[in-house]
Amino acid sequence: MNVLHLENFNASLTGKATYHDSCAALRECKIKTEPRKLLAQVKGLELIEMDDTETCCGFGGSFAVKFESISLAMADQKVNHALKTGAEYLISTDLSCLMHLDGFIRHKGLPLKTLHIADVLSSGW
Repeated sequence: MNVLHLENFNASLTGKATYHDSCAALRECKIKTEPRKLLAQVKGLELIEMDDTETCCGFGGSFAVKFESISLAMADQKVNHALKTGAEYLISTDLSCLMHLDGFIRHKGLPLKTLHIADVLSSGW
């Protein structure tokens, strides 16, 4: 978005979604508003902000292995915040976060799907 100066990919996805800020995107790359601007242009998508969106999901590379119970509690908190929005989709820019959260969601049998923002935006190509 900041390089190509393109905000609308003519993408479409029907449903409600919430966005998870990954630690790497948010803290290392200073990416906060760009994904939301891109998702706001997706036809049929209602983007709903969840509580504590900037809180870590609990993956953090080896953190999830070294501190499994804390990692799972953090995933639980993040997923519950997403569910409270009524979202069908949890979207992020980070595959590690999505893998961690999707594993938790599937293990619990929750009605939430994870999507990478690239998969959402590519529907317009």
